[in-house]
Amino acid sequence: MNDDADTARRFLELHASERPLLLPNPWDLGSARLLAWLGFKALATTSGGFAASLGRLDGKVSREEAVAHAGAVTEATGLPVNGDFENCFADDPAGVAETVKLALEAGVAGCSVEDWSGSEIYDIGLAAERVAAAADAAHGGPVHMVITARAENHFRKHKDLDDTIERLLAYQEAGADVLYAPGLRSVEQIGSVLEAVERPLNVLVVPGVPSVTELARAGVSRVSVGAAFAFAAYDALVEAAKELQGTGTHGYLERARRGYYEAAREAFARV
Repeated sequence: MNDDADTARRFLELHASERPLLLPNPWDLGSARLLAWLGFKALATTSGGFAASLGRLDGKVSREEAVAHAGAVTEATGLPVNGDFENCFADDPAGVAETVKLALEAGVAGCSVEDWSGSEIYDIGLAAERVAAAADAAHGGPVHMVITARAENHFRKHKDLDDTIERLLAYQEAGADVLYAPGLRSVEQIGSVLEAVERPLNVLVVPGVPSVTELARAGVSRVSVGAAFAFAAYDALVEAAKELQGTGTHGYLERARRGYYEAAREAFARV
């Protein structure tokens, strides 16, 4: 338990000491170990990437599978890990709290709580109650698990920045440690959020998002990539397979040798 408390404390501290904290999203244990070997100080799971590794679409992973996966990444790397648990697999606050408790038992340093049910955005009152339930479960014991509250507006084609800010402020008041509004793209949008809130802000890398240097200059505390690394890896697989089927050439061998083989020998030798 002391180790879990130290890891969670280190994770929260990284949001202040790193500007910004680069939080890449592995999708399996191999990608997690490679990212740890590359020197990243913390990791986050990705619901979409993990689902793809199981041959499923995003949203088709169970709570038990997602929590076990986040715990396995933690154990494999020794790094603080933020679990992508979508809406915490529950609409009601009690269910959200249960997911957080399971994550604590698995040794996970943090997790996110979305205000998207899978079909609609929750009423702001219920959404704040859900964040409060997560925070109470995460902060009530010897381990201060880091709760990231996500406002899904811009990710769900509801581009109302005022409502997004109102939600983030409500989640801050409810006890969230970190705030997150995936889908923000411009420096102006991100700056408006940063001016309004007092908690560290996570920005998701999507097309059009400013560079890490620009985000750091704006005051962003954390940058994550979601399923982008996983999908980039699967895209490389598809292209290699098409080459084999089409021209029958083997350019993919050279591409693999340039990056993967040497890195894997180093990263996996520690296991």
